[in-house]
Amino acid sequence: MFTSYVHTVLKRCDELALISQSPEYIDRRYLTNEHKFANRLVASWMEQANMQTWQDEAGNQWGCYKSPVENAQTLIIGSHLDTVPNSGQYDGILGVLLPLSLIQWFADKSITLPFNVEIVGFADEEGTRFGTTLLGSRAVAGTWQDRWASLSDKQGLTVATAMRDFGLNINNIHNAGRDKNSILGFVEVHIEQGPVLESQNLPVGIVSGIAGAKRFSIEIVGHAGHAGTVPMALRQDAIAGAAEIILAIEQAAIEHDVVATVGQINSLTNAVNVISGKVDISLDVRSLDNSKRDLCIEQIKQKTQQIAQLRGLHVNETLTHDADATLCHPSIMSQLELACEINAIKPFVLSSGAGHDAMAMAELCPTGMLFVRCAKGISHHPAESVNFEDVNATMLVLKSYVQQLAKQYGENSELVA
Repeated sequence: MFTSYVHTVLKRCDELALISQSPEYIDRRYLTNEHKFANRLVASWMEQANMQTWQDEAGNQWGCYKSPVENAQTLIIGSHLDTVPNSGQYDGILGVLLPLSLIQWFADKSITLPFNVEIVGFADEEGTRFGTTLLGSRAVAGTWQDRWASLSDKQGLTVATAMRDFGLNINNIHNAGRDKNSILGFVEVHIEQGPVLESQNLPVGIVSGIAGAKRFSIEIVGHAGHAGTVPMALRQDAIAGAAEIILAIEQAAIEHDVVATVGQINSLTNAVNVISGKVDISLDVRSLDNSKRDLCIEQIKQKTQQIAQLRGLHVNETLTHDADATLCHPSIMSQLELACEINAIKPFVLSSGAGHDAMAMAELCPTGMLFVRCAKGISHHPAESVNFEDVNATMLVLKSYVQQLAKQYGENSELVA
């Protein structure tokens, strides 16, 4: 049914991958020329699908497939168009271009709906340039914080200045917020970024929720010394302490059934013949259950202080990120399960350990997510890959979801099976 439309999705993913600030890899960041070029290209594709297009005050790209019903509410479907450096070409992007091709199919079939369908390409989910994620979707959800205007990139440019250079006005950013009474819900399609669907041999899954995450910067201070002259029993070795703390973090995560990651380790001296006097590590703890996550963090803090005391170290912890878990709306989940069954696909529910724009949109309206199987669970990497059959299956599920929703909201829609 969707053969040519799926080919178009994959071809367009290839085309967007060419819009990059690096000639060597995909790198498309917020409020850059590449962001502007990507929005224009996606807008041209939206217009081909008979959609009204606009760019909002935060730089998000929108297209609306208008309902003939007067004062109709709106279903929003979308994801993000920005990338991390050296990324793959499907993370976020597939979630914009797949529903766009579905809308093209509706338009080609002259199918109308009792609600508007808007496709959004969010401008900054990754947070690569300014260090704070979900700037685009938080503006839409009405949770933009004015202090973000002064965030700066590595060149010292602030968000406010970058917006001005892009052609936007930071003083109008709150105009990007939407009226929750006009929104039916938000559905995000995204590659899984993990191996679960592949292990289940399933093309698509239904997301139950997005894990809440807390991140810390942990400073471990000991005493530097000569590697050859300080006896082992008299050392205050920050690296040895960090190693023990990292193993304690791993054990606490296992005990509390959460995930915890130390992704960064930096030694101040970093010399082969010097006992380290200071080490900085990062800590990322995530769970769908906020209480489990927080209990794990408390155990980590207690164990860290015990290790520090025994080793003669000092430990300082700084909270750098705090986001509670977001649960997908039960009614959207059940509708997506039915859509899977309609297409003879086993409904399979899984959680997301990664953050998504749906987290921000959940503060505006009911949200749901579909995960698309990706090869070996690889993401944020050039090897990121999806196959034709899985994209086709996901488009079928999304079509059935939209059609079932249309039946709920009015019998005037000209639907085809």
